Amino acid sequence: MRRSPFRTGPFARPRAPIAAPPVLALALLLSAGPVAAQSSPRAGAPRGGPGRGALAVDSGLARTIAGIRAVDNHAHPMRPIPPGAPPDTEFDALPLDGIPPFPLPWRLTLASPVWSRAAAALYGPAAADTDAAGRKALEAARDSALRALGNGFPDWALDRAGIQVMFANRVAMGPGLHATRFRWVPFDDALLFPLDTRREATRTPDTRSLYPREAALLRRYLGDLGFRAPPRSLDEYIVRVIVPTLERQEKAGAVAVKFEAAYLRSLDFAAPDPAAAHRVYAKYVGGGAPTHAEYRTLEDYLFRVVAHEAGRLGLAVHIHVLETFGGYYDAAGSRPERLEPVFDDSTLRNTNFVMLHGGWPAWGETEAMISKPNVYADFSMMDQMLAPDELASVLEHWLMRFPDKVLFGTDSFQGGPDQGWEEGAWVASHTARRALGLALTRLMREGEVDRTRAEELARMVLRDNAIRLYHLDLKE
Repeated sequence: MRRSPFRTGPFARPRAPIAAPPVLALALLLSAGPVAAQSSPRAGAPRGGPGRGALAVDSGLARTIAGIRAVDNHAHPMRPIPPGAPPDTEFDALPLDGIPPFPLPWRLTLASPVWSRAAAALYGPAAADTDAAGRKALEAARDSALRALGNGFPDWALDRAGIQVMFANRVAMGPGLHATRFRWVPFDDALLFPLDTRREATRTPDTRSLYPREAALLRRYLGDLGFRAPPRSLDEYIVRVIVPTLERQEKAGAVAVKFEAAYLRSLDFAAPDPAAAHRVYAKYVGGGAPTHAEYRTLEDYLFRVVAHEAGRLGLAVHIHVLETFGGYYDAAGSRPERLEPVFDDSTLRNTNFVMLHGGWPAWGETEAMISKPNVYADFSMMDQMLAPDELASVLEHWLMRFPDKVLFGTDSFQGGPDQGWEEGAWVASHTARRALGLALTRLMREGEVDRTRAEELARMVLRDNAIRLYHLDLKE
């Protein structure tokens, strides 16, 4: 999720930043709630299903979860910008500001009280003001923190959310986003579109603004390599543009590459036809726009080229798999099962794939996909959109099936002056920890895991799975 101009709502008058809460205080917050029976769940209530009833997180488990310094698999942090400096425009390859207005899931709007709680936790006690004066007060408090902390503001934001390392999905990094706390995930959809995309852009009101952004990013990548236009042959494009672009990204510290293709097309990348792809490229590289079918033939082939090269370089491939965002977004085309031909491609088994956002709401399909050896899922954005109990139901299922394939992520984003990326990180982190506590408490009380295993699972999800997948050298 990226910056959108459609967010309005209340934030209170925050004060100066306050010190991070002790683990015990956070644990009490995570475990708060009506206490259910201490022995077993209601008779007839299926594990992980709705209507389970209120449940308090085991207090000892809550303390353990609160103390884990997490690895955030997916986010869009912003560079701290000094007063009067140009704005940060590199936070995403496909910012959604330019598409027509669309409704947001309710919990992402400022009408949800979680955002007031985030503002209070970060900037001081908040009231319920909804007027312009209240919004200006929040912006002033954030500006004050930025001035006081400077390039230390992003680190402060991570500390407040209990995050040790955040994966920064950005076109480029910059001051304040240093490699000890922020790892780079660049965008590579643009590499799939070396030909004229003007015909593709006309397909929906959303794509009219999105395809030109991909074209601009490709021009940037070509310019970095000394090209003014794509090479004349497809083989040359692969060897002289795709491969060196990925190599440059890996050398610059990237741990993965990101695809936002679901905003542009269905995720059903068909089995490639290399000869047909070469014919399409040769036909249009000198000018003219391919038909949609012709372009898909080229995209299907180039997607696998990029994925294969990413695996060769040890880079994971991250893919946006979620039912939304956008008024003309193809929800059916973004379902997890659409990717199965890619995941079953034996030539790509050396590439690790991560489905971002858990494929919500088709999380059962996600569960089937992560049964494959090189496929993982994070629940970024789910921990902003979903209430803790709803997310806990999903996590119960996943943790009983493939716990080593589940990754924590926030998808924290800049939602405008009333909704900073640091607040998104706080909301997601606290929701995720409470959901994880609820899921593991239920499993403990049902006798599925003991305390030692529950604590191990919490560390796996919040930290250890990512460390293993990305070969991170981290010390708490």
